[in-house]
Amino acid sequence: MKHGKKYRASVAKYDLTKKYDIASACKMIQDMKFVKFDETVEAHIALRLNKGATVRDTLVFPNQFKTEKKVLVFCKEDRVKEALDAGAAFAGESEYIEKVKGGWLDFDVAVATPDMMKDVGRLGMVLGRKGLMPNPKTGTVTNDIASAIAELKKGRTEYRADKAGVIHIAVGKVSMDAGKIAENVTTLISEVDRKKPADAKMDYVSSISVCSTMGPGVWVNVKEGE
Repeated sequence: MKHGKKYRASVAKYDLTKKYDIASACKMIQDMKFVKFDETVEAHIALRLNKGATVRDTLVFPNQFKTEKKVLVFCKEDRVKEALDAGAAFAGESEYIEKVKGGWLDFDVAVATPDMMKDVGRLGMVLGRKGLMPNPKTGTVTNDIASAIAELKKGRTEYRADKAGVIHIAVGKVSMDAGKIAENVTTLISEVDRKKPADAKMDYVSSISVCSTMGPGVWVNVKEGE
């Protein structure tokens, strides 16, 4: 792949074939910035998983970098006020189910009480494609509406290994303090390690890299990351 002059100049000072500790990798990303907008910093963790296995969970990063999420709660009418008082942007049952069926998706995350899932499940073709379907594994199907909304407001984020066994997730913004980005990466690695399947191989984590939206990937020393 051919890169422009600005890209080549920004990476010339580093050896990107080497692996670095988390703090150094995050500082390098900032130092290699060559575009004007505030890029997102991403982490990519490749896992060695058995066929058919995956790793999926949620976490709250210690240092937030995203705008506050708009939460839609699917619940019965008697719980609408509770949801709205807890900070939901929208709450209700049939009216929102019909709106979503019609293509309305003006929210960032959906929460549902268990008694609503029979109806919400029919929205699979719409919500599933966008990764918005409530799921008990991610804490978005629950009777504890207030706690779920509170965590989502704090920035609770879902991560999941794709079919190739790689987790791709945003961990910060280039404009953030490098130490805070590094702290988020460290938290992510610890959470992924905590979710290691019982039958996973010893070298469960194959590789870790971090990059900005437009910048090159920087390899992180897996041993140091663990």
